Amino acid sequence: MKKENSISRRSFLKSSALAGALGAIGTGSTVGVLTSCGGGESANATKPLKEPGTYYVPELPDLATDGKELKAGVIGCGGRGSGAAFNFLNAANGVTIVALGDTFQERVDDLAKKLKDEKGIDVPADKRFVGLDAYKQVIDSGVDVVIVATPPVFRPVHFQYATEKGKHSFLEKPICVDPVGYRTIMATAKQAAAKNLCVVTGTQRHHQRSYVESYKKIMEGLIGEITGGTVYWNQNMLWYRDRQPGWNDCEYMIKDWVNWKWLSGDHIVEQHVHNIDVFTWFSGLKPVKADNFSVDFTMENGIHMHSMCRQIDGCANNVSEFIQGTKGSWSSDTMEIKDLAGNVIWKYDSEAEKANFKQTDPYTLEHVNWINCIRGGKQIEQASETAISNMAAIMGRESAYTGTETTWDAMTASALDYTPKDLNLGKMDMSGFVVPVPGKPIDKK
Repeated sequence: MKKENSISRRSFLKSSALAGALGAIGTGSTVGVLTSCGGGESANATKPLKEPGTYYVPELPDLATDGKELKAGVIGCGGRGSGAAFNFLNAANGVTIVALGDTFQERVDDLAKKLKDEKGIDVPADKRFVGLDAYKQVIDSGVDVVIVATPPVFRPVHFQYATEKGKHSFLEKPICVDPVGYRTIMATAKQAAAKNLCVVTGTQRHHQRSYVESYKKIMEGLIGEITGGTVYWNQNMLWYRDRQPGWNDCEYMIKDWVNWKWLSGDHIVEQHVHNIDVFTWFSGLKPVKADNFSVDFTMENGIHMHSMCRQIDGCANNVSEFIQGTKGSWSSDTMEIKDLAGNVIWKYDSEAEKANFKQTDPYTLEHVNWINCIRGGKQIEQASETAISNMAAIMGRESAYTGTETTWDAMTASALDYTPKDLNLGKMDMSGFVVPVPGKPIDKK
C-alpha cells in the first residue's frame, strides 16, 4: 500500500541530488530539503545528537591557504612515508621537504631520487639520515614539521621527541601497538596541546568529505540515537617479504613489518583501526570490554559494536562500516542514510563533489587541513582521539590472542610492551616471537 506521505521517485531523486550537492560543498544541513518534500515530520523536530559548534568539522578546500613557508622532515621513507611526502607537497604552495630519515639507506635514497625527479627537490646527502636513531637527526635538522611514517611501534617515541622539540607532527596510523605506547601517546598529546602544536593523524576518513558529511548528518540526528553497528576490514593477504640472504634478524622483521605483531600491532591494529575509528568517532564512545577476534565490543553506554577483520586470499572482501540508530541507519558502502522502513533519506553525492572540488583525495586533504591549522594558528590535536581507536583494536587483539575478555581499564593500565628489549640492527633473540594460542598463556608450553 502506498503511504499518503510517501514521495515520488522523481521528487526523491531530484531532492537527493540537490541535497548531495549542498552537502558536498558544505553549505549546511540538507535535512529540510529532503523532509519538506514528504510533508511529514519537520526537520526542526529532529533532535541533534550534538549541538552545532560542539564537535569538530574540518574545512576541506582544494589547497591550503598560502602563508609561512614550511620545511618538513620525513621519518620513514617506505611506501606510506613516500606517499605522505607527496600528499604534503600537493596540499599547499610554499612547502618543501628538507630532511629524510629511515632505518635503511636504500629507502632514503629512493625517496630522495623520487623527490628530485618528480618535484625538483634536492635533499642533500647531509640531510639524509639512516639508522634507528635517524628520527632524532631529522627532527634536529631545522625542520618546522615532521611526517612520521615508520612502522607503528616506533610512533610514540618519535612523536614524543618531536613534541619535546616543538615540531608540528603528522602521524600515520596506527599510532601505538601496545598499552605502554598508548600511554606515551596520550601524555605527549597533552604536551603538544599545551605547546599549541598541530597534530594530525593518518585516519584519513576524518578528512574524506563523504564521511565528514555523513558524520554531520548523524550529529544532526538523522538516524536518531546510535544503538550499535558493525565494522569490517576483510581482505586478501596484504603483502609479505621473504627473508633474503644477508638480512639480519632486525632488518628482516622491519622490512616485513606488517606481518610482525610488535612492529604493526597485527591486522586489527594496523588496518582495521580505520573502521573501529569510524564508530568511535561517530558515536563518541570508547569500549569498556572486548571479546574475541571477531570482536564483540561493549561500548560505554552498553550498546554493542561488532568488529571483524582478516587477511585470507580467495575469500569475499568487505571494508566498510554500518551504524544503526533508533530512527534509521547509515552505511559507508553506499554513503546513504535510510529510515527504519528502508527508504533512503540522504545520500552523499560524489558527483557533486567532483564538480565542485579539484582535490578529492583524503590523503592529501588531511595535509591541507594540517597546514591550514598551522598557518592559521588553529590548534588541532588528533593523537588522543586516534589513540582511543588504537586501544580498542589492541583490546580486540589481546582478547583473541588470549581467549579471554579484555577491559578498557585493565588494558590501559597494563604493562604490556611489545618492543624487544634487545632491539638492535643485528642478531636478536627470536624465541619470544611465537604464535599465540587462545586459552594457552605464552609462558606455558
